Amino acid sequence: MEQLKDAAAANGPLCVGLDTDPSYLPAPLLKVFSSPADAILTYNKEIIKRIAADKSACCCKIQIAYYEAMGLAGLKAYVETIRAVKEAGLIAISDIKRGDIADTAKAYARAHFTGEFETDIITVNPYMGFDTLKPFSDYCAPLPASAGKEAAGGKGIFVLLRTSNPGMVDIEQQELKKGGRVLDKTGEELERLGAEFRKIYPKQTCSPVGAVVGCTEESDARALRDAYPDIFFLIPGYGAQGGAARIAATLLDKAGGTVNSSRGILCAWKKAPELADKVESGNLSLKELADAAGNAALAAKEDLLNAKKELGI
Repeated sequence: MEQLKDAAAANGPLCVGLDTDPSYLPAPLLKVFSSPADAILTYNKEIIKRIAADKSACCCKIQIAYYEAMGLAGLKAYVETIRAVKEAGLIAISDIKRGDIADTAKAYARAHFTGEFETDIITVNPYMGFDTLKPFSDYCAPLPASAGKEAAGGKGIFVLLRTSNPGMVDIEQQELKKGGRVLDKTGEELERLGAEFRKIYPKQTCSPVGAVVGCTEESDARALRDAYPDIFFLIPGYGAQGGAARIAATLLDKAGGTVNSSRGILCAWKKAPELADKVESGNLSLKELADAAGNAALAAKEDLLNAKKELGI
């Protein structure tokens, strides 16, 4: 998480969401590849190559569901995508939203923080109780310099706090009898975990426990940023989900965060006027798709940085 915060300061706050579905690629182009999973992996690698070269993003978020839906070939593409992100020098966030009890949670943590699926940071769902977070946070202790390659640690988690979907009002916004909302209770727990971590590891500048905070409602953005000034945010909802750069920039204040854009980048080719004729004729190349995605990432970075500047952040 500390590395991600530094990368966001250096390269801008954009997180490129590789929630890549086969339907995001033109049908004629899909036929060129041996399988949809092969097409997705090739497209992902081309996008990663561009954003790393352009320094347009600080990380990539890989939503595992899109890869699970393609079966074993999809999971192989998932593993290879994570590897490509890390080899490019970017932070890999695996959007898995796991949350379960006791040994099951331990197995999920072991699966995604070690072995073939190993990643840097994962998303976690706390709604089965805060005890379900511990198996994941146990992997967050910083690794000593002497740690070998097989050592497990130094990871991060983003815990669901205020999501970007309309249905978040059904639970997250519900009032508690003791006062406050469900999401406020979650935020208090994340603050407690962060304070506990900083007490044990005072040299760390950023808690490894971050929060997922959607940017689709302007009324919530300032209040949430002020309520949790020390928590680093993963901010979905920007772009295709309707979140404005100004809302996202508000959430980037204080401890900061990273702003995810998925379809706005993956499907940028659909809105590129220079590609309209090729879209119509079905002659688009993978390079042209990836170039459009790379240009969209640069534009998103500039949009977010301009919004931060306008707000004085």
